[in-house]
Amino acid sequence: MNASAALPKVLEKIDADLNNSLERLFAFLRLQSVSTDPAFAGQCQAAAKFVADDLAGLGFKAEVRKTSGHPVVVGKSENGSGPRVLFYGHYDVQPVDPLDLWKTPPFEPRIEELPGGRKIIVARGACDDKGQLMTFVEALRAFKAVTGKLPLPVTVMIEGEEECGSKSLFPFVRDHADEFKLDLALVCDTGMWNADTPSVTTSLRGLVYEEVKVTCADRDLHSGLFGGAAQNPIRLLNRILTALHDDNGRVTLPGFYDGVPELPADIKADLKALNLTPEEFLGQVGLKIPAGEKDRMLIEQISTRPTCDVNGIIGGYTGEGAKTVIAGQASAKVSFRLVGSQNPEKVRDSFRAFVRARIPADCKVEFENHACSGALQLPFDLPALVKARTALAEEWGKKAVTVGAGGSIPIVGDFKSVLGMDTLMVGFALDDDRVHSPNEKYDLKSFHKGTRSWARIIAALAG
Repeated sequence: MNASAALPKVLEKIDADLNNSLERLFAFLRLQSVSTDPAFAGQCQAAAKFVADDLAGLGFKAEVRKTSGHPVVVGKSENGSGPRVLFYGHYDVQPVDPLDLWKTPPFEPRIEELPGGRKIIVARGACDDKGQLMTFVEALRAFKAVTGKLPLPVTVMIEGEEECGSKSLFPFVRDHADEFKLDLALVCDTGMWNADTPSVTTSLRGLVYEEVKVTCADRDLHSGLFGGAAQNPIRLLNRILTALHDDNGRVTLPGFYDGVPELPADIKADLKALNLTPEEFLGQVGLKIPAGEKDRMLIEQISTRPTCDVNGIIGGYTGEGAKTVIAGQASAKVSFRLVGSQNPEKVRDSFRAFVRARIPADCKVEFENHACSGALQLPFDLPALVKARTALAEEWGKKAVTVGAGGSIPIVGDFKSVLGMDTLMVGFALDDDRVHSPNEKYDLKSFHKGTRSWARIIAALAG
């Protein structure tokens, strides 16, 4: 029986087995796999073993692989036809501090019913990422129960350091690149547009992060003696930073918009139909007027357009009371979020040239780079994306939107640059899941329909 023909029975199995699926998830959530704290190293080992044992029970050849940090779980199944997929997730979780803000112990998972009958799973890791990764595993389990095998050749890679920078994973992937060069990567560490509208993340913005230091006088100066004559580096730096944007919110660096694509008309129409308003998005932080490009929708400003932001300014006297000085030195931290095929090195170099051109001859400027990585964009006509959107719409009864993420998932960059694979990013998290905060939760609906969604996507890919 092929995957598409088996799908109705697979979905029935997922529904019937929901309580058992929750028991397995709860056992996983009880493991205190806090990766950043050495005191929990044993619990991280236990979580890795839990994942490996679970995969082995589904017929995977599963191993707990050592790294310089916490282990990586690798499971391989060669059954089935269709594209060879690599599923990525992580078993580690954030620390629980402050503990006194949790309503119940963070590693004692529970179901809570909210007003209106909405049910949620509450525990550290419920959403990020144990609940999310188990939606995929449970979908595979249902296929195995119904058909006796998995419908696709699947490799599973579950790491234990995502919450503290994935330091061991990057060299692990590069050292074993030949082993993991498959056809398509799958990631379930993203979210829904809202509780009823599924989404596929189709882009991740890149990042250029520069620190710039301007030195004028060789020391701080008395403003009564030198004011009006000596160059003030704070005023100079502020003038340069202000010049980075024009009155319409566009970045003024020469060549900055090279490689920035226009969205296809149908994708832009989908985003417009979401009707994200300034009141809805900015109102939650006490603002109401978008500050980005004036000719762009708010949703474009935060997801599919490049940005420039000053993240910090340091200079002069900032202590209590008054000290009338002209600083000898001032510095700023400036970040650029990139999209499309913008070249991060060219953006960095353009920024440095922009600053240098505005520095007086008797002053000097120094730069330090903290990040320089390009954006990732999934082709909108990628067959796997088209199939996933169709499968999600069939499960949720609503068109699955394609959205760009304002931030980044660094390992996805390595999947593209090192392994040569595109990544399909489908997740079921919600904005109110309190990820990284006390009382983290995952909607029961997200877990249940997320599992059903993956079953549909797997069947579509296998077909």
